[in-house]
Amino acid sequence: SSLPEKKMVFKGLVANKEDVNKLMLRPLIHYPLLGGSALITFEKAEVAQRILEMKEHMVELSCGEELEELDRCRVRVQAAPVEIPLLSALEIRLTQNSRSILLSDLPSLGISEEALLDKLELFFSKTKNGGSEVESRMFLGDSGQVVLTFTQDGVAEPLIERGHIEVLIGKGKYKVKISPCMNGDITNLQLQPSRCPRTVLLLGISDVLEEESMRDTLEIHFQKASRGGGEVDALAYVPAGQMGVAVFVEDMG
Repeated sequence: SSLPEKKMVFKGLVANKEDVNKLMLRPLIHYPLLGGSALITFEKAEVAQRILEMKEHMVELSCGEELEELDRCRVRVQAAPVEIPLLSALEIRLTQNSRSILLSDLPSLGISEEALLDKLELFFSKTKNGGSEVESRMFLGDSGQVVLTFTQDGVAEPLIERGHIEVLIGKGKYKVKISPCMNGDITNLQLQPSRCPRTVLLLGISDVLEEESMRDTLEIHFQKASRGGGEVDALAYVPAGQMGVAVFVEDMG
């Protein structure tokens, strides 16, 4: 689909004309976490580096009512770097869908998406409105745009050339924008591993404490400067026998 239209005001000069048509992407990485592991993110990258250099850590289990009878109990955990694949190159070939149109500037009528789709299909399926039988209709996420696909060739192009059309919905008429619908095919995709500077993966965590107690114990241990740690920004722990997913976003700090 084409990009959603936004009214924008540009101020200043474009320094590099080659960057005008580039698309900026922000990563959203889903990282699987196996049972008996944890991800710990420190406020400072140098703390994470120290933890990685030490490799193995003896974590004291001194909290939890279930361990009151034990004098001292420890678990050995291993620290490993977190490497995630980041997009380094992406090329997309755009082609126009000959049977589809993109509808935008749709009215807010306080009805469901399905009801609005029904009304749009009813309008554009009539030949007197320049349409024809509709094969499919689809909302594009939260963009507020709709893609209509006709069963016949030669219907979409005249509608696109018009640019706008007044759609009769109920007792009201609403001006709707019509644009070509573009299909994108990925022709080149390259990924490169990138190490998270502030996050460490902890492995081999024994299932000897309740989930909340183990999470607190790990955070207490790794925030102590005497053990090479530092201030913890976030910690996610997955007990043995379970699985989890951590989501990484761009660090805007």
